[in-house]
Amino acid sequence: MRRSEKEIHEKSGIEAVIEKATVCRLGLSVDHQPYVVPLNFGYEKNTLYFHGAVDGRKIDMIRKNPRICFEMDVNSEIVKESLPCFWGMRYESVIGFGKAEILADFDEKQRGLGIIMAHYAEEAFTFDPDFVHAVAVIRVDIESMTGKKSG
Repeated sequence: MRRSEKEIHEKSGIEAVIEKATVCRLGLSVDHQPYVVPLNFGYEKNTLYFHGAVDGRKIDMIRKNPRICFEMDVNSEIVKESLPCFWGMRYESVIGFGKAEILADFDEKQRGLGIIMAHYAEEAFTFDPDFVHAVAVIRVDIESMTGKKSG
């Protein structure tokens, strides 16, 4: 990281950003064509979970290249100064890399959906089996991630 004074060094600090985030941007690339998609997500033990349609660009790209990048940020705020060139931002962010897998096992899919829901709500949910079969659940095993805090 170029600006080391802004780095969040402790994993607990990085995970605090993840816990506060409501959107994760998933970066994919196939044949030198990048694609970034904002998604709801869940996080548990160095693993991200996403869900979506079983067909579409995101799923097609993951099948061709499971190497991903992700980004999430919280507490963003513009910091105004007297000169426009000195304006800045306050924020906390996480960027990471990993490998995505489209889950096939019913129990794993159900567990992943539960982790996603737990990120947004305190209560436990049960899922209609037809829905679990009809949705794609993606697990990303995180290989590395860094956090950054400014302001």
